[in-house]
Amino acid sequence: MVKGLLCVALLLFTATVFAEAWPTKDWSQGPQLSGPAVKALEDYAFAPRNEVTREGIRTDALLVIGDGQIIYERYAAPVTASTPHLTWSISKSLMATVLGVAYGEERFKLSDPVARFYPPMKQHPDITLADLLHWASGLDWQEDYEYAPLKSSVVAMLYTRGRADMAEFAANTESFSAPGQVFRYSSGDSNLVSAALKGMLGPKGYVDYPWAALFTPLGIRSATWESDANETFVASSYAYLSARDLARVGLLMARDGRWGERQLLPKAWVDFNRQPFEHYQAGQDEAVPGGHWWLNRGARGAARAWPDAPADTFAALGHWGQALYVLPDEGLVIVRYADDRDGSYRHNELLKRVLAAVARQVQP
Repeated sequence: MVKGLLCVALLLFTATVFAEAWPTKDWSQGPQLSGPAVKALEDYAFAPRNEVTREGIRTDALLVIGDGQIIYERYAAPVTASTPHLTWSISKSLMATVLGVAYGEERFKLSDPVARFYPPMKQHPDITLADLLHWASGLDWQEDYEYAPLKSSVVAMLYTRGRADMAEFAANTESFSAPGQVFRYSSGDSNLVSAALKGMLGPKGYVDYPWAALFTPLGIRSATWESDANETFVASSYAYLSARDLARVGLLMARDGRWGERQLLPKAWVDFNRQPFEHYQAGQDEAVPGGHWWLNRGARGAARAWPDAPADTFAALGHWGQALYVLPDEGLVIVRYADDRDGSYRHNELLKRVLAAVARQVQP
């Protein structure tokens, strides 16, 4: 009898020790990173800010989740742990994650023509949802901001003649190649994804869908997502979340779409997000595009974008230094919010320093 009780106690102890940590109302705190490697990380990420020239690396938030717990967290005023921060193009990966829930509900197939759900795309009948998610629609989109604003498709869409109905503006873009053949990064493609989702759900089902499908199940409370005048979410740019809430999306992706006991995203969807676009050519962008996420895996001769990070690292990235990094094999999720303006920040350098700090922490 005593032996049997000891076995039960051992099993319960083992289950407790190896139980996965998940955030409930808030994140639990794990062993905090410390030591010289953390100072080296902070010297890079939180260098003194020049508020006059706005030059240099200007981190607003840095949050590191290790095995489902907070192991490092720092903010630069006025940003705090509860501040919903503009994510810029991280919004694209968020929309892909919301779309993954609809995929699990069998509302569409990746091979479906976009025009099936969004009639203005009938002028481009061969473009599929997979093409949009690979930023390979073949639409002649110019994704320039500061360097060529007068020729910029994205500036026109967000701020001038396209701002009332951004998806329709993108749909009216002429083609430069057949769909699915050429990668060209496009905020227009992302807003077409948003319009397609609206067509699948209808306006009433769509307006609350990101919350019902994703944010509420993950316990996200800070999310705001702006829409255009046509009440379509601006999937390219305008989602706001706190760093802690964005990290929940990263943990979901790190664990193959599972949240606790629930498979919120089909694993096949996460696999698609993490599969390199087959027609990507080395040098077209810093990282390799997957399904609306950025990958550290080489493709067609491309070297790893972030050589000091594991090959399975993937990320959601946004303008002015926004980043959500997911390192599944390391059990790490990293959120960085920023106000970078001069291009001096390097993803690889931050990842290298975080990994060095974590390695020091786990040394016996």
